Amino acid sequence: MKKLLILGSILLCSTLLHAQESQPSAYQVRKADLLNQLPVERNDIVFLGNSITDYGEWAELFGNRHIKNRGNSGDRTYQLLRRLDPIVKGQPRKIFLMIGTNDLGEDKSPEYVLGNIRKIVSRIRQESPRTRLYIQSILPVNNHFTEFAHRHGRKDAEIVKLNKLLQKMCSEGGIPYIDLHQHFVDSEGKLDARYTNDGLHLMGAGYLLWKELIKQYVK
Repeated sequence: MKKLLILGSILLCSTLLHAQESQPSAYQVRKADLLNQLPVERNDIVFLGNSITDYGEWAELFGNRHIKNRGNSGDRTYQLLRRLDPIVKGQPRKIFLMIGTNDLGEDKSPEYVLGNIRKIVSRIRQESPRTRLYIQSILPVNNHFTEFAHRHGRKDAEIVKLNKLLQKMCSEGGIPYIDLHQHFVDSEGKLDARYTNDGLHLMGAGYLLWKELIKQYVK
C-alpha cells in the first residue's frame, strides 16, 4: 500500500509538472516539423533559439550558405530540448544558442531556465562533441511598449540574474559566452527603443548590431 501511495505521488507530480508547460502553438508545430525535414551537416553553423533567432535572416546577413536558422518562435527551453535530435545528429561545426526569455515570460525562475540550458549543453557536448558551442545572453525587454503589456513575467532583474548564471556556467564549463545584453540595454536597464517596436523583438538595426557583435565568432 505504501509503495502504491509513493508511486501515485510520483505520477501526480509528473502530471503537474507537464501541466505547467505551455502547449506548442500551431506555428511552432509547423515550423518544428519543417525543420525536422531539413538536414544539418558537418560544415553548418546553426543559430538555435526562439522567435528572436527565428526572425533573423542569418545566412543572408553573413553571406554564408552554411548558416542554418533553427529558431522557432515561441520556444521555451523544454520545447527546444525536444527538437534537438536532428541538430545534434548533423554534428554541425558551430551552434549559437539563445533561449530562455519565453520561460521567464511564463514565470519560470532563472534557476529553472539554467537547469534546462544545462541539459541542452550536455546533450550537445555528448552527442555532437566536435561542435563549437556559443552561449548568447538573454536580451533585455522594454515594458514601456503597450504591445508588451500582454507579455507578462519577464522582469529586468530576472533577465540580469539569468545572464549572470549563464556566464558563471560558461566560465566553469569552458564555453564561450557572448554578452549581447550590455549592448542592447538603455540607461533604465531596458531594451533600447532604437532596436524594437514591441519591447521584445528586434528591428533591422538590432539584427545588424547583433551581427557585428558575433561576426568574429561566426568567422
